[in-house]
Amino acid sequence: MDIHLPRMSGVDCTRRLKELCPSVQILILTVYEDNDRVFGALKAGASGYLLKRADPADILRSIQEVKQGGAPMSSQIARLVVRSFREPAHNAHLDEKLSQREEEILQQLSKGYSTKEIAERLSVSVNTVRTHLQHIYEKLHVRSRTEAVVKFLQ
Repeated sequence: MDIHLPRMSGVDCTRRLKELCPSVQILILTVYEDNDRVFGALKAGASGYLLKRADPADILRSIQEVKQGGAPMSSQIARLVVRSFREPAHNAHLDEKLSQREEEILQQLSKGYSTKEIAERLSVSVNTVRTHLQHIYEKLHVRSRTEAVVKFLQ
């Protein structure tokens, strides 16, 4: 699976595939090596993460490794993961740079308002609120309103 797909992100596609078929094994093969995409893909259910510059023989070995239950990663990605465990935790919403509108929507969520109520209160469409919610979930690496609100309030 690549991260950059024409109609949806590879992270979203991975998440949907894992929901529909939990036993499917997905190996990310992409050029992207930033924290958001790496951790987003792994959290969405990817079994491994390789960079496209990997040697073809390494890619084949990684496919075999995934089939045998492993979690292969390019060495740069593995270092990124290891480094993330060494860094002190801090508020995700500050690091992820939520937009002002996303912050407003999270504030409304924390007050218990529904998507429709938020749309009415902010004078935007329901689809706009849903789009902002998707961006919030991706930035905060969460899957639900509750998780987003918990992270926001921490």
